[in-house]
Amino acid sequence: MKFGHIENSEIDSVDFTLPQDHPKSILSSKGTPVSNLEIFIGCGKWGIPEWVGPIYPDGTKEKDFLKEYIQRFNAIELNNTFYRISRSAIQKWGEIAEDAPFRFCPKWSRRITHLKRLEDVNENTEYFIESFKPLGVQLGATFLSLPHNFGPKHLGRVLSFLDLIPEGYPLHLEFRHKEWFEEPVFDEIMSALESKGFGAVITDVALRRDVLHQRLTSREVFIRFNGYGLHTSDFKRLDDWVDRLSSWKGLGLKTVYFFNHQENEQHTPVLCDYLAQQLNKKLGTDLPVLNLSHNQ
Repeated sequence: MKFGHIENSEIDSVDFTLPQDHPKSILSSKGTPVSNLEIFIGCGKWGIPEWVGPIYPDGTKEKDFLKEYIQRFNAIELNNTFYRISRSAIQKWGEIAEDAPFRFCPKWSRRITHLKRLEDVNENTEYFIESFKPLGVQLGATFLSLPHNFGPKHLGRVLSFLDLIPEGYPLHLEFRHKEWFEEPVFDEIMSALESKGFGAVITDVALRRDVLHQRLTSREVFIRFNGYGLHTSDFKRLDDWVDRLSSWKGLGLKTVYFFNHQENEQHTPVLCDYLAQQLNKKLGTDLPVLNLSHNQ
């Protein structure tokens, strides 16, 4: 994930402190703690040849990568659906996953977001929703990333698009233009999401701390975390997230989708494994772990 990228030589100058919960977050001190917080952790890809040996068994063929991935992680961020949606592939993915406690989290098509820019997308939207129905309960959260140059002047398009989505559908919007995080438009768009039970992606990257907004608009959160070469700060930041998720559990959060990203994909499973281990210790969860060396 290139968004918000920083050179490793500059990392020590970044204040990675998690901001406090937004005062208008749907979670509050009046929330009812959940006894079983659902947490799904994963990467953005499963087809990484360099994982054969360290992650997948020696000799694993490309056709078996997904099968092996599902045995080690419980979610995948499907970035490839941004470029192409294949219904036959989706059907096959569901068959490979079978009844595993696994979630596929597809990214909305660039035809909707970047080519049509949310204009005249009724048919495309219906096609996307219908395409993933075969996954059934294994369809997790879906996320839609708006272009960097798509700002609040297009607020009307966003609101019209939201009207196309069934209320309660697992939709999370990722805003990148800086002006979305300025008042009063920030409150307007967040209130619109909350009214329909949708979410706003929380993105943890070095150079854009505004996108780490901490305003939850539903009891399901979608977090995209960008690490920097297994720098010490990566693990400290994950520790902070463990504390925050523990707090949100006590305020009534029901579901977490947490996806790790690294420029070097060989590092991504290390972050997933570390996060799962820390959550298991802190929250008593039973997330799958790989027992990788974290080398902090």
